[in-house]
Amino acid sequence: MKSQKRQFALDALLYTFSAFGGPQAHLAYMLRQFVQKRKYLTENELVELNALAQVLPGPSSSQTLAGLAFKIGGLYYAIFIYLIWILPSAILMCLTAVFYKSIAFSLNGTNLLLYVESMAVGFVAYAAFMLVKISTKSVLFFTLATLSLLVTILANSPYVFPAMIFVGGFTASVFKAGKEEKKISTSLLANVNRLKVFYFIGIFLVFALMGAVINRTSAFSLPIRLFQNFYRNGVFIYGGGQVLVPFMYTEFVSLKGYLSSVEFLSGYALQQAIPGPTFSFTSFVGAMSMSNAGYSTWGQVAGSLLAVIGINAPGLILMLFIVPFWEELKKITHIKNSLTGINAVSVGFILAALYLLVNQVHVDLVSLTFMTGTFLLLSFTRIPAPVLIVIGLICGYFFH
Repeated sequence: MKSQKRQFALDALLYTFSAFGGPQAHLAYMLRQFVQKRKYLTENELVELNALAQVLPGPSSSQTLAGLAFKIGGLYYAIFIYLIWILPSAILMCLTAVFYKSIAFSLNGTNLLLYVESMAVGFVAYAAFMLVKISTKSVLFFTLATLSLLVTILANSPYVFPAMIFVGGFTASVFKAGKEEKKISTSLLANVNRLKVFYFIGIFLVFALMGAVINRTSAFSLPIRLFQNFYRNGVFIYGGGQVLVPFMYTEFVSLKGYLSSVEFLSGYALQQAIPGPTFSFTSFVGAMSMSNAGYSTWGQVAGSLLAVIGINAPGLILMLFIVPFWEELKKITHIKNSLTGINAVSVGFILAALYLLVNQVHVDLVSLTFMTGTFLLLSFTRIPAPVLIVIGLICGYFFH
């Protein structure tokens, strides 16, 4: 068993530095490396773990890896593997934020990032395209997606996201609910450790209360509010990194102004050039938020750390709580049915994000070419995202 745990840790480290392309590509890598080559579990077991991760809020590929590690080595081993997976990319994005201003204003840095901003819009458009492609299309799907799009644009509030996710999941589950599912659900709830649920909800409530009580002029106010914001997003984000981006753009750029549209889009595009989870982008957002508020380098590092812990904690906690009784949970198709509605409103979120992003980017023939070209190359070729970003950086540096 020890040799298997050691080998899996090495494989997870290799996975960390070679996993480009988002959740779909990550799952393909795990199938090839962990199932077909190493045989840590069967293909069906991996697909079931991934299905559980899709039902839960949080980063799906990260949760799938945590669930696999739990099966191999238990709770603490799963946390260790999770850290191996998230820390390298989070550290890189933190360093990007810390040195962002010196990069942007030296060595022709402003032009360096010029086209990358437009390419980020192409990445978001591709995420929307992929989510629509893998979703179950129906009248209900298009109705919820359209409603989510309109409400998000008109309301312009971060509270739209959890509200619409609840509406979407509840509506889809009601349309497909069955009597047998309700009985199984009741049995499952009887096995849930209520004390753990109290801890899960209590963390959010404590930090929400602290953020409201502490004076906004206090040096501790922004860090606490940042953690509370990211933890809340971690509770309500379904669909992985492609949904995280519109969540954060609406809250941190449009509403709160913690960072500019150019900073946000440049950071997101650069994140696409490194391996690891898309959720590591939160490291950049947390550090840049602290930087723009006048905090020192160590303050920026603290903001990065709080963001990464806040966004990842809910999904990791839920995954590790549920994996021990997943055999019973996976019988409940009622839960899986709700995912249809959640995916639908997630598509609406991403389309709303596209609308907001395009409004923030100066649209001309050149920027439109980079947006469209990025989308088409991602959709119809196998050129890796990092290669596209490097091309964009080169174009910005030499041709403007």
